[in-house]
Amino acid sequence: MIKTTGLVLLILGALALVVGVVGIFGNDLINISPYALSILGLVFFFAGTSMLKQRRDTDEI
Repeated sequence: MIKTTGLVLLILGALALVVGVVGIFGNDLINISPYALSILGLVFFFAGTSMLKQRRDTDEI
């Protein structure tokens, strides 16, 4: 459960980070502020990587 959530956060963070950086330096792909999207992407990316670094993985909620 932890690794699955971490992987989802990692992928979403990477996508948000790429779209945000493209929005800062190029064209706006969506109507959200690119700076806010980049910050959210960084937060999700680091949250996902830190969750994947954990060693134990349980199926308990």
